[in-house]
Amino acid sequence: MTYFRPIAMTGIARPPQALALAGGRCWFAEVEVLERGRPARLAPVAEVPDAVLARLTAPRAPLAGLAMDRPQIMGILNVTPDSFSDGGRFLDPAAAVAQARVLAAEGAALLDIGGESTRPGAAGVPVAEEIARTAPVIAALRDAGLPLSIDTRKAGVARAALAAGAGMVNDVSALTFDAGLAGVVAAAGVPLVLMHAQGTPATMQDAPAYDDVLLDVCDWLEHRIAVAEGAGIVRGRIVVDPGIGFGKTAAHNLALIRGLSLFHGLGCPVLLGASRKRFIGTISGEERADRRVAGSLAVALAAAAQGVQLLRVHDVAETRAALALWRAISGEELT
Repeated sequence: MTYFRPIAMTGIARPPQALALAGGRCWFAEVEVLERGRPARLAPVAEVPDAVLARLTAPRAPLAGLAMDRPQIMGILNVTPDSFSDGGRFLDPAAAVAQARVLAAEGAALLDIGGESTRPGAAGVPVAEEIARTAPVIAALRDAGLPLSIDTRKAGVARAALAAGAGMVNDVSALTFDAGLAGVVAAAGVPLVLMHAQGTPATMQDAPAYDDVLLDVCDWLEHRIAVAEGAGIVRGRIVVDPGIGFGKTAAHNLALIRGLSLFHGLGCPVLLGASRKRFIGTISGEERADRRVAGSLAVALAAAAQGVQLLRVHDVAETRAALALWRAISGEELT
């Protein structure tokens, strides 16, 4: 099988043969041609099959009312006692609601609310407990003026969250954990994030291995999209996430980030959730997760430069400022 990864570019020096990437502000005039067992090579867009080119260039439909022609910031709100990034600071519903309002004021376009930690080694949470953590917070925020996503693997939790006011489901298992979740999402007609993971949170970092991590993850996500479509979820409402840190070494994570633009060939918006993760600390030398802002921003900008539409982050204000400078440097008019 042959894969075509667009070489994403920004700026005003755009050649006439260049094409808009996923209908956004990045463009490409060349692709990297990838085949298993063969060296990669560059090729002009003229060599890309029409069907592949159509997926790479088609504008993505708005999701939860948000335009997908630019990077949107998804603020992270963990309503758990054991989050790797905040140590449980927002488990109390009042604290969670207050933090949500801070993230909104800082510039989050949507919020992702989760009641079960999926950090490496984390244990599962019963459905009733996960609902008790998340549904009241979502209900309190339903009139806050920005879309809300429920970060869960479970049909019961998603159903309660959607009833409380959530408008999107973010499933780190890509419908492999709970067979009933697909039906809940399809019936509600809401967007769904399908994230790649190798193994479960309890075991995923034991010994992750791939033949070719970029191509393996792409193939796996294509299969999960087909499963979702078979359950009645249209591709236009599906978001893909390569799952940074979920069954990956630091080398795997870096390979995925370098090759992010490949995932536009799936025909869906792309989400990246790398904020404050361990590999950032390993490379930067920062042990404390809440001090990994600089490394998180570097990854977020690398993702934006490859046309990623959703950036799932803890540090919203800093990410918003970094994106504003990136857009200005890229030649976008200031408003």
